[in-house]
Amino acid sequence: MPNQISEFVCRGWVMGVLLTTGQAAEELGCAVTTFRRLVHAGLLPDLSRRGVRVMTPLSVVQALSARRDAPLQQLDGSEMAVLRVDAAQPAEDADRDWIGFAADLSPDDLLKALRGWWRCDAAGIAAGGVLPVTLSGYVVAVLTGLEHTEKNSEGRHSFPDARLAGYVTDLATPHISITSSHESDRRLAQLLLGTRLASHSGGAIAYVTTHSTVG
Repeated sequence: MPNQISEFVCRGWVMGVLLTTGQAAEELGCAVTTFRRLVHAGLLPDLSRRGVRVMTPLSVVQALSARRDAPLQQLDGSEMAVLRVDAAQPAEDADRDWIGFAADLSPDDLLKALRGWWRCDAAGIAAGGVLPVTLSGYVVAVLTGLEHTEKNSEGRHSFPDARLAGYVTDLATPHISITSSHESDRRLAQLLLGTRLASHSGGAIAYVTTHSTVG
């Protein structure tokens, strides 16, 4: 199928080409489950169905592939934490309805859905001042206001004063919503939202090198 898709591109037949979830994942070089998270989170426009199949326009997949890498070198510090989440699922907590990310959640509900208790370097996260939230390797939200931390009896940390600086509602374009009035928050959100940010971790929090020079 990739050769056939390339042929469509060469002939200019992009607008009408629809890909199955498997074909879209293959074009992006990712696992099918990784691509499905983007679908379930409501981040992709113009999806259609053929029976039980979800079809994605080739132009949307190409836009995802063309997303730039996060410009981490523009951030302070040599290392930055990343919060890795899944598409939103109903939460069992009394203080929130959802856990994870969904593009159609309100800013208040989204902030609650992204908060948690994590095993992490809380002091390092607080010093960095920003916590990008990624889903399937794309920055879909940015949390700031991380100066105050709490620790529970299990050794997990939370950031009760965290602010939602902004989030993505359409990853193909991308469309972003800036939700903070703080100028520094707005700058970080505009810098990071919609970019690609690969990270690897066995837990929710990962750490990436920024390649910044620290004086």
